[in-house]
Amino acid sequence: VQLQASGGGLVQAGGSLRLSCVASGNTFSDYAMAWFRQAPGKEREFVAAVNRGGGTAYYADSVKGRFTISRDNTKNTLSVQMNRLKPEDTAVYYCAAKESIAYYSVYSTSSQYNYWGQGTLVTVSS
Repeated sequence: VQLQASGGGLVQAGGSLRLSCVASGNTFSDYAMAWFRQAPGKEREFVAAVNRGGGTAYYADSVKGRFTISRDNTKNTLSVQMNRLKPEDTAVYYCAAKESIAYYSVYSTSSQYNYWGQGTLVTVSS
């Protein structure tokens, strides 16, 4: 599966952004999906994950209550709505896909994911 992320940009602290990731090549609903991010000088970290059907989501503590992950299997699209953004949210955001037999499972470790998008930069100014 190929992944193309978009939607990044510059936003002031307290603002909102919506990232999208369009998948192509295989059956999107066969994949559990997630967003990760990597800030300058730091390791890639988990942000949010969703199961194959979209009914189960899991968030990093740092974004819980501010970010909402969702997917539309009819449009092969993964999204994350990011509200109340903070300067520490500044990073390159990556979408990731894992082919999963388990319909309800979510995964939060980067090594579990087989496919990655190219990343989109989010910059939050203070």
